[in-house]
Amino acid sequence: MKKQFFMVLLMLLTISVSAQESGKRKVATMPDENGYIVFEGDQCPDFTIKLTDGQEVTLSSLKGKVVMLQFTASWCGVCRKEMPFIESDIWQKHKDNADFALIAIDRNEPLETVLRFAEATKITYPIGLDPGADIFAMFAIRDAGITRNVLLDRTGKIIKRTRLYNEKEFASLVKAIEEELGKDK
Repeated sequence: MKKQFFMVLLMLLTISVSAQESGKRKVATMPDENGYIVFEGDQCPDFTIKLTDGQEVTLSSLKGKVVMLQFTASWCGVCRKEMPFIESDIWQKHKDNADFALIAIDRNEPLETVLRFAEATKITYPIGLDPGADIFAMFAIRDAGITRNVLLDRTGKIIKRTRLYNEKEFASLVKAIEEELGKDK
């Protein structure tokens, strides 16, 4: 009995990370029902990602912009369903807005696969590579499903998260982007 108690305690201590002070990223003690370990109001974890064109982008360099992160993979049928809507309803509408950035983060696939995927889905927004799903694991349990989107305000704070694709939730994401872009800097 003591051994089981200590094993449970050790497990809880392992997954539990306390919130850090003033403005630093808080880490969830437990994932939500969608596997997220980050929440609205959290400062987004920083990372550097290599895009399919070879350019590297560090998320913190985008502060001052409204940023949408889309977690995806070529084998994800729901991603393939959602991506044309991201292309038409978000990217084509805001791609020329200097206050907006959109990056797809492809989970654990080689460059050639990702390029074929972008071509097949006819998307033109930037896609970055996430070998080993290490960036994904900053946002959700490593083996949690995709598609998922994370929207950040101009300070890098998470203001919206979505999971899977449904029209109502997607419309609320589109609206949140427009509202955030409409705010004064």
